[in-house]
This record gives sequence, C-alpha cells and structure tokens, in this order.
Amino acid sequence: MSENTIKIERLALIGIGLIGSSIARAARQHGVAKEIVCAARTHDTRRVALELGIVDHAYEHPCDAVKGADLVILCTPVGTYGAIAEEIAPALEKGALVTDVGSVKQAVVEAIEPHIPDGVDFVAGHPVAGTEKSGPAAGFAELFAGRWCILTPSEKSRDEAVDKLDAFWTALGSDVERMDPKHHDLVLAITSHVPHLIAYNIVGTADDLEEVTQSEVIKYSAGGFRDFTRIAASDPTMWRDVFLHNKEAVLEMLGRFSEDLTALQRAIRWGDGDALFQMFSRTRAIRRQIIDAGQETAEPDFGRASPGEDE
Repeated sequence: MSENTIKIERLALIGIGLIGSSIARAARQHGVAKEIVCAARTHDTRRVALELGIVDHAYEHPCDAVKGADLVILCTPVGTYGAIAEEIAPALEKGALVTDVGSVKQAVVEAIEPHIPDGVDFVAGHPVAGTEKSGPAAGFAELFAGRWCILTPSEKSRDEAVDKLDAFWTALGSDVERMDPKHHDLVLAITSHVPHLIAYNIVGTADDLEEVTQSEVIKYSAGGFRDFTRIAASDPTMWRDVFLHNKEAVLEMLGRFSEDLTALQRAIRWGDGDALFQMFSRTRAIRRQIIDAGQETAEPDFGRASPGEDE
C-alpha cells in the first residue's frame, strides 16, 4: 500500500516521547494526518512538543486528546495502558481505531480490549524500532523507514481495522507483518527482551566489580561493553513494564539461555575448542543473515548513527 491510501483526520498520540514524536513527525512528513494532537502529563513535555511543531495541540489529559480522533495511538509504557484505556473509553468517537506501540502484546490486548466500547476498533501493534534516547526532542521521521511493524489482531479485531492500521504504518515507511499476540511475545523475548536484560545485567556487574575502577570501564569501552551500555541506557520505566508484562516468555527464554551458557562454560572449563569454534561459527552466520535481510549494515559501528535500533 502507498502512503496515499490512507488519510487520518485527527491523530491522537497518548504520550509524546521517542516513539510518539517520531510517529508525529513521520505522519506529518508523509501527509498522512490532517491534524496531530497529543496528551502528556508534564507541562514541559507539552511545551516542547508544541515548540518543535510536532503536534498542533497538546493536552494534559488523554480523554481530551482523543475527542474527535479517528486514530488513537498509546505511546506510553505498557503498564499504563489499562488505566488509559479505561479513561479514554467514554471520549472515543464512533468509528475510531485504537492501537498501541508496546513491545509486549498479549498482556496489552488483555489490558486494553475490555475497555473498548462498541463501534470502536482496537488492533494492537508494535513498531520494532527505537533508540536509547527518550523525550519529544529525540524523535525523527525516519525512525520507522525500512523497519518492521508487527500487528497482532485479536479475535475481535475487524479486518477493515487491521487493513487501515497496515496502511498507516506502511505510509510511515514500515514493513508490516501480522502475528498472533502470544507468538509475538515469544519471538520478541529472545530477539529484544532478553538481550536488554543481559545488557542491563552485564553493565551492572561491571559497575559492581570493586577491582575494576569506573575510569577503566569507560576507558576501555570501545569493545563489546560499549554496545551493551547503549542498550542498557534504554528507558527504565518502559523496560520495567516490558519484563513485568511478558514474564512467562522472558523466563522461558532465560531458561534456554542459561542452559546454553552452562554448555559454553563447560566447554571453556574443559578446553573444548571445537565446541567453542562451532558455536562461534554458527552465531557469526546469524549476523550475516541479519545484514543480508537489510536489518543492519556491515559497516563498522563506532558511534555511527543508525536509523533506529530494535526495541
């Protein structure tokens, strides 16, 4: 679908951080939305969003932002979705479409769907893009270009609504995929959630080591540790909610990871070079497949800006 296949009269973004402000910028750049409004709790956030021209109007309360909106996107941490859905329900327009950008989907469907009134559609979604930065000034229109957006419709989602949301994300430059919510959570647990957990842990471990001074950690961070720190700098509130709302899939993937880590530990202890070489060769091939799929570039990464890191 091309960007001209959809036109939103009023786009309401609940939350205007990195993802919300990037959606606003992309929607404006591609001429997808006639009017763009947002809701944000703090005065400073609303002020910045207005000063940057990201939105036409900014409201303190979500229920004010959704009035008259034909597309409502929840862009706050997933732990807030249930309360927000309950709050905005009476103000939603007949025929409106509600969606979200959370990286957990089954829990999101369960939190939002019961509050969606008759005559309003809800389709959960996840743009697999982001950076470690946050706030309305951190967004950019190209964040979703060439990135995947996964839609996870429930049994109650109408085909027309799913198609409309598909057209919206396609217009913003995303490649759209449709997936079962539980399957999405399992896939993202290993591709995104567990890697973030490992990054948080290894950076914390380095900080705790008394024999390694902070200056040495920073001085020698041009190696793999530097890449972990970028991931570990991601928004604490968002990722806290991700792990609390996708605990089953994350714990299953952590169990598998722990078993594989034990196998590597055993290979190192017993000097099994063949086992180590086979593992490293297999994982190196995965990197090549990711590059071939267009999800990364082979150029060296020493602080280079990327169009959007996976969340």
